[in-house]
Amino acid sequence: MAEPIDEYFAATILALTAPSVPNVDVLQGISARDCLDVFDAQLGSRHLDLAARWLRSKNKGFYTIGSSGHESNAGVAAALRPTDPALLHYRSGGFYLARAAQVDGSDPLRDVLLGMVAATAEPISGGRHKVFGRHDLHVIPQTSTIASHLPRALGVAFSIPRSRKLGVECPWPADALAVGSFGDASANHSTAVGAINAAMHSAYQGVPMPLLFVCEDNGIGISVKTPQGWIARTYGDRADLRYFTADGTSLPEVLTVAAQAAEYVRAQRRPAFLHLRTVRLMGHAGSDYEPGYRRNDEIAADYPRDPVLCTARVLVEAGVLTPQQALDAYEEKRSKVLALAAEVAELRQLDNSRAVMTPLRDALDDAVTATTRAAAEYVERNGPPVTVAQAINQALGQVLADQPAAMVFGEDVGRKGGVYGVTRGLQAAAGAARVFDTLLDEQSILGLALGAGVSGLLPIPEIQYLAYLHNAADQIRGEAATLQFFSNRQYRNPMVVRIAGYGYQKGFGGHFHNDNSITALRDLPGVVVATPARPDDAAAMLRSCVTAARAAGTVCLFVEPIALYHTRDLYDDGDDLWLAPDTGAVAPIGSPRTYGDGSDLTILTFGNGVPMSLRVARRVAGRGIAVRVVDLRWLSPLPLSDMLAEAEATGRVLVVDETRRSGGVSEGVVTALVDGGYAGALARVASHDSFIPLGDAALQVLLSEDTIEAAALELVERRR
Repeated sequence: MAEPIDEYFAATILALTAPSVPNVDVLQGISARDCLDVFDAQLGSRHLDLAARWLRSKNKGFYTIGSSGHESNAGVAAALRPTDPALLHYRSGGFYLARAAQVDGSDPLRDVLLGMVAATAEPISGGRHKVFGRHDLHVIPQTSTIASHLPRALGVAFSIPRSRKLGVECPWPADALAVGSFGDASANHSTAVGAINAAMHSAYQGVPMPLLFVCEDNGIGISVKTPQGWIARTYGDRADLRYFTADGTSLPEVLTVAAQAAEYVRAQRRPAFLHLRTVRLMGHAGSDYEPGYRRNDEIAADYPRDPVLCTARVLVEAGVLTPQQALDAYEEKRSKVLALAAEVAELRQLDNSRAVMTPLRDALDDAVTATTRAAAEYVERNGPPVTVAQAINQALGQVLADQPAAMVFGEDVGRKGGVYGVTRGLQAAAGAARVFDTLLDEQSILGLALGAGVSGLLPIPEIQYLAYLHNAADQIRGEAATLQFFSNRQYRNPMVVRIAGYGYQKGFGGHFHNDNSITALRDLPGVVVATPARPDDAAAMLRSCVTAARAAGTVCLFVEPIALYHTRDLYDDGDDLWLAPDTGAVAPIGSPRTYGDGSDLTILTFGNGVPMSLRVARRVAGRGIAVRVVDLRWLSPLPLSDMLAEAEATGRVLVVDETRRSGGVSEGVVTALVDGGYAGALARVASHDSFIPLGDAALQVLLSEDTIEAAALELVERRR
């Protein structure tokens, strides 16, 4: 069935009359060739949307969000260079096709159609998602349907000049700019507001920030109208953010203004906001029934603003095309796209879980291999016994000395050295370009890391407290974790995110400084979650995470137990048994650490649970019970084979978990043991399902040594 906008285009073009005297002034100084090139991209984008509907009618295609009404973004691509990294809005079909036209050897129509049918031949995701992305086009794929890619765009823009300053190779030219496009409704999302604010914050301080924000304003978000004038009022007069605006129905105006915006950002190395006034045609997406929330006359009133139609009208008025030539070009593009659609509809899709998960599996295998090799090759060194905080500090100092691409950043990490002194002295040693403070916004901190990672740098951001991570968890979940999967490992964002967390902190309490929940982290495919307990492990595991990030592009979350930062003693005051030297070792991903070889009980634990369990093990030894304590160390992926071996060694397992009973780590550990075939005695203890209150009241809901001891005795005596 023909689309009304399709029929309207044909009827309107046929009704045009070629001028007796062409009016070249309507091109506003833009060459006819440039206009024709962009018109071709606009035609391709429109017919891709029509083909998507045809494919769905044949049960060959999948849900997709179209670009109809936004085709003027092709003019933005034409004003940029193909080496300017782009992070695109989901309606950026015109941009993608125009960018591809600047690079030889690409077949962008086929690219997009392959994504629509989830074919394995699709060049960026391999059939895992319909995205605009291609490595040789410098289009970084985004699966976001809002603006959550903008913090990464901020990071890319920051990293273009910063990498040169550090002497680190960057995939983008020195004078490149980053572009991030989004919709008017998404402009209200916290990620957009935060990224724009962070860009202005940087520019205000004189930090180079070559970033072009492109807001494609069609006046509606699904069914909710954006208040008229809202985008212009909000961003039209902001200090440190140059504002440009263009009417998306006028291709010459778009080309002119986009070129001005690009030149400003490129020359000044400052951010700009391009407000592209567009229209949405054919509804929000494939399953959207637009008449359900818009009157038919409202919908029809937008047809004259169709940018494809408006470009055709300008070309006719300028004498570049006759009406028939414009219509012929439209129909020729339709025939080409439909022929390609019919061809790709029969291509192979991912048909088994192994194929789907190949990027995840290969990334983890590469990380384990690299860290295992590094563990075998390290040269042991002598050093004084140190605390966990000191060990992390020393390891970070070594990484900064050995890895020119490494950067440590976050709130208060610079001159102050962090809330707990963990980064103290690093800025003085490595310089303010590599160890620096950020603004107080976790989304921007992680976005900076995401952009730095794809730009050749090695980001080591700090999230000041675990509770603060949840303000920005989607930057890990929706952006960091997915990139290798949805780009088939062509793009990677290596990063080691240091997070101070867990409970038992004395004198500085309450929920936001004693959060014990990592549930939001452990189910992320491809993400490594590490929790050291001892000082030597902290250094060795941090080095392992850095190795995995560099070698495999791994996203590592390094959760540091605050209560153990400055701990010195294990059993008695002054025994200094929780101090240990950093020997330079590397702890391979997935390798636990076992204390003792007791044959009566295996305790599986991590973090604060390790010293707690060791003290319990010493007490129950007085009752003739021999315990081995296994520090899991790696919470995702869990060290399953070692867990099973240690469990089978005693036939009795107690899982000691300082996180919450519901959704905590112990649920995953117990399930993994059962799934792995363990059939012995099994029990677990965990903290209560409660937020952590202030002061000593926290001890009423956190796991205690008394609880661990009682469970250990019951488990052993019951089996006896």
